[in-house]
Amino acid sequence: MNKTVWIVLAVVAVIAVSIFSGYNNLVGMSENVNGKWSQIENQLQRRADLIPNLVNTVKGYAGHEQQAIQAVADARAKLGGAQGPVAKAQANSELSSALSRLLVISENYPNLKADKNFRALMDELAGTENRLAVARKDYNESVQGYNTAIRSLPTSIIAGPMGFGPKEYFKADEGAKQVPQVKF
Repeated sequence: MNKTVWIVLAVVAVIAVSIFSGYNNLVGMSENVNGKWSQIENQLQRRADLIPNLVNTVKGYAGHEQQAIQAVADARAKLGGAQGPVAKAQANSELSSALSRLLVISENYPNLKADKNFRALMDELAGTENRLAVARKDYNESVQGYNTAIRSLPTSIIAGPMGFGPKEYFKADEGAKQVPQVKF
């Protein structure tokens, strides 16, 4: 074989290795994003599982506050049915708002605030909120890395044809920027 054939074969081999390597890298990054998203869903589920116990505890002390209790139940159901980062973020925001209203109600019931079960549930909920914040941060960082990779050369050349599109960030609802007002 002559020298030109060897050069062509070497170039083809380098291109093939680059394509396979880029594809495998994108698959890994995509799975990392999916894994991070599952952690968000895991924490959202943990939060949703804690809420009925919290609501029932509040009901025992503040049964006449049915509207706030129902808002929490409705928001929890909406979160359970939401699909994708945008819908989950919106439903999560609604649930956070309903929970904050429920917690304001709890301020009016000193016996409730002193209740051992209520305090334990609040501690669990606070821990879940912290885990959820970390999971959202990790997810958004992995989405950023993935989206950067599919838009950067040379990976962008293979990303589109191989079906790798951008992933959605978990964004807070516009209402989340407003500080809730607590009135007694």
